[in-house]
Amino acid sequence: MLDVGGVGYLVAATPSAVRRADGAEEVTVETYLHVREDAMQLYGFADHAERELFVQLLTVNGVGPKVALAIVSGSPADELRRAIVREDTARFTAIPGIGKKTAERIVLELKEKLGAGGPELAAAGFGDAHVVARDALVELGYSVADAERALADTDPELAPEERVRLALKKAA
Repeated sequence: MLDVGGVGYLVAATPSAVRRADGAEEVTVETYLHVREDAMQLYGFADHAERELFVQLLTVNGVGPKVALAIVSGSPADELRRAIVREDTARFTAIPGIGKKTAERIVLELKEKLGAGGPELAAAGFGDAHVVARDALVELGYSVADAERALADTDPELAPEERVRLALKKAA
């Protein structure tokens, strides 16, 4: 519930926005108002990057606000953008409610829109080597989301096998 000048608004918010507001007396939240014929829905985000990705996801055919919120809620916006640039559809199919075709559409349609950021993201060490390391952890029984979390704590400059070794060592 968002209180603005004594008026309460119900907000569907990302977990990071909820964590930010938890226990705070006052908090600033990025919002998006989705207007339909029969309803006006307010969505809340912890920062501009989450909100911007949410809006970009809404442009993809077959992705509505609830699905877009689920996607943005699952991972940091930067990680999701890297997955789009890497054409990593597995990252999206791991999200409940996202099938293979929707994941492929998200990657196909947003990769062009993120084109300017593509080379920088790829140059930052988030290319095929990351996918190799993530897929190795998945083969060892990790979910895609757990593998991504485990790899987030490793240096992207390392070889995939070294990243996997460090992720397994930390988990043990």
